[in-house]
Amino acid sequence: MEHAYVLELSDSKFKDLFVCFCGYAQCEPLHGFGPAARPNYLIHYIMEGKGFYQVGGRKYELGAGEGFLIEPEVLTYYQADQERPWSYLWIGFSGRHAKDYLEDLGLNSRQLTFRSSQGKELKRLILQMLRCSDGTVTSQYRLQSLLYAFFAELSKSVVLAEDAQSKENFYIERAIGYIRNHYSSELKVTDIANFLCVNRSYLYKLFKNSLQMSPQEFLTKFRISRAKELLSVTKLSIENVALSCGYQNALVFSKAFKRQVGCVPTVYRAQHCKAIQKSLLENQELLERLEGGSENEKWQNDVKE
Repeated sequence: MEHAYVLELSDSKFKDLFVCFCGYAQCEPLHGFGPAARPNYLIHYIMEGKGFYQVGGRKYELGAGEGFLIEPEVLTYYQADQERPWSYLWIGFSGRHAKDYLEDLGLNSRQLTFRSSQGKELKRLILQMLRCSDGTVTSQYRLQSLLYAFFAELSKSVVLAEDAQSKENFYIERAIGYIRNHYSSELKVTDIANFLCVNRSYLYKLFKNSLQMSPQEFLTKFRISRAKELLSVTKLSIENVALSCGYQNALVFSKAFKRQVGCVPTVYRAQHCKAIQKSLLENQELLERLEGGSENEKWQNDVKE
């Protein structure tokens, strides 16, 4: 679970680079997201605490002052620490030249993590972005200028960490790519092993060593993560959601979903609708409070709440 304030945008008049969403959150211990793939780029910057970021066979232990890049349609998972759960800000963006602008910062599929000393300024920019929610032309231009300012701040002091890929990581990433492309079919662990030309026991060892879960557990988590997205953003029937996520039987899907999430799909869908309404209300209250005080002080108070 996380306590978050979020700005989400459905469209943009800009094409080269534009904001899709942004926000910040204080996470509960062990709160995680994924395994999931996003349709756009996403940067997280950690303000306090620590956690880890997992991409294929690569696992990064990260803390305050560090950040990570999520690329479009790449399976990732990240989780807050149990003792010192992180709080972070994030910004999702897309555009024809988004990849080029990230390269200017030194960030790409080979270099996914960084360190920056510009945390206070990045906070200020995200808070200002949260205020651009009325959809006016003025707000759209203001939001666009803040996005470029965000990149400018990162470019001032971003420090890149070394990244290397082992043979085991190579296998894991190929396996995850295969799962992403075939999870909606009747995919079995044997199919994954055959694709990699390795035996099941070696595949099991790779997943346990790199991801702390078996291939079957990862496949299930990914399917349920996709199901949560479909339940949240579509009106598909439970049966169609099940089929879209590789379950031929809706009852089997509902049982698997409950084991992973703690409730059946229908209840999750209803709860998520309520959560969206609550988040919108909290976001409006935050913006009203920002009008009357210091942004940095309000940030700290809101995170503690």
